[in-house]
Amino acid sequence: MSAADRAAPDQTTLIGTLLGPHGVAGAIKLRVIGSAQQLAKLKRFYVQGLGWTRVAKFELHGAGPALTLVGVNDRNAAESLRGREVYAHDSELPGLPEGEYYYHELRGLPVRDAAGTLLGEVVDVTDAGHQDLLVVRSDTSGGLIPLQAPYVLVERGAAIVLTGDAPEGLLTDDPVEEDPEENAEEGHPAEEDGGEARG
Repeated sequence: MSAADRAAPDQTTLIGTLLGPHGVAGAIKLRVIGSAQQLAKLKRFYVQGLGWTRVAKFELHGAGPALTLVGVNDRNAAESLRGREVYAHDSELPGLPEGEYYYHELRGLPVRDAAGTLLGEVVDVTDAGHQDLLVVRSDTSGGLIPLQAPYVLVERGAAIVLTGDAPEGLLTDDPVEEDPEENAEEGHPAEEDGGEARG
């Protein structure tokens, strides 16, 4: 797969990965980042290496959703898409409950301490499984900050604030390097202390 196939379009959010065929008529299982129900009404997805594709059917099953995509008509065609990443356009994503954020909403936000001092900027968000990690960088320092920590407050569209309870040493003098391949995947949702980030 070429670099062009791997690149995600601008203003899109990674919402999952295609797993394999479901049945024999071209449906394919989708591993979803976040809530499958929130994606059920979307009319199109961007499939890595395939481009923007209309959704013919979105079925919810106990093990996860199955998609039927226009132009994918048999099991072999579905199998050829195994492992491909699936994106939705940011403007088409449904709104999230209070305290939940899409990754793209967090990237670029300034990070400040309780006194308002600028500490850095969120350059990425990483799904660490049990929690979301904010990748923070400044000209002189960097580090990973757990989004769900009780000392992290998200001011939607404005800033990430670390309260006075934040431990020392969260940001070191060695800036965190971004992984370009990881950044190409982006866009999930996230949850703060009581919140969640989504891709």
